[in-house]
Amino acid sequence: MKQHVKPLMLASAFFGLFGVFMGGHLAGAGSYALSAIHAHMLVVGWLSLFSWGVYYQLFTVKGWLGTAHTWTAIIGTIGLVFGMWLNNSIGSVVTLIVFIAGGMILMASYALFLIIVLKQK
Repeated sequence: MKQHVKPLMLASAFFGLFGVFMGGHLAGAGSYALSAIHAHMLVVGWLSLFSWGVYYQLFTVKGWLGTAHTWTAIIGTIGLVFGMWLNNSIGSVVTLIVFIAGGMILMASYALFLIIVLKQK
């Protein structure tokens, strides 16, 4: 397994498992109040992180860009999803900052991935 694959796949599995449990809870409770968090957890947390892990397994990425992308993706996803949940639960300025900061870090990871793909031969 290549360098960046394991952390992305572990994070993906974590988000996938929690996303599925959250979906089951939403369906069982009959409330979709947390559906945006559930969707982001699965689309960004499971699907995107998994896709990036597959990319890194198929293509060799050398240098700091791959490392920066991997960790901004994981940290940004955690910040976004956890911040969304905190903001929904508590709704303070601090939770909004966590939510926004996570989203900004995640946007940076998408930009880094674009650069990585453009540099790929």
